[in-house]
Amino acid sequence: MTRLFHHIRWRKLLRWLGILALAWLASTWLAVLLLRFVPPWTSAVMLERQVGAWMHGEKGFRLRQHWVPWKQISPWVPLAMVAAEDQKFPYHHGFDFDSINQAIDAADDGKRLRGASTISQQTAKNLFLWNGRSFVRKGLEAYFTVLLELTWPKRRILE
Repeated sequence: MTRLFHHIRWRKLLRWLGILALAWLASTWLAVLLLRFVPPWTSAVMLERQVGAWMHGEKGFRLRQHWVPWKQISPWVPLAMVAAEDQKFPYHHGFDFDSINQAIDAADDGKRLRGASTISQQTAKNLFLWNGRSFVRKGLEAYFTVLLELTWPKRRILE
């Protein structure tokens, strides 16, 4: 009897965890699809900065941002972003594996740690995730990067 009771409890728990996982997946897809067409009203990085200011006693701090449509941006700005941040942006699908391997090799050789994030990865992190270095955040960043690359055109990622 007790064994059967534990078995039923585990099945219920697993079912609820599965439902929660599916709900999370659906909500992330929905958010990414929505933001393909609608300007973001805020982002994770903006919320993090706002909360950080409040926690440090800056009660009057208010982060101001104004989304600018693509047509109002100088044509040199996207070019400068790609030149400075991710020269392979037009050609990769979210990840620059050459840069990732070079960063790993440099770390293995004891050299200074350097980033290998693409513009797509930076967009995913800034919109949906917190700052910091952890495998969990990097895994979520990879997940959101794949979603962005599957659903957004490159131009939207640059916006």
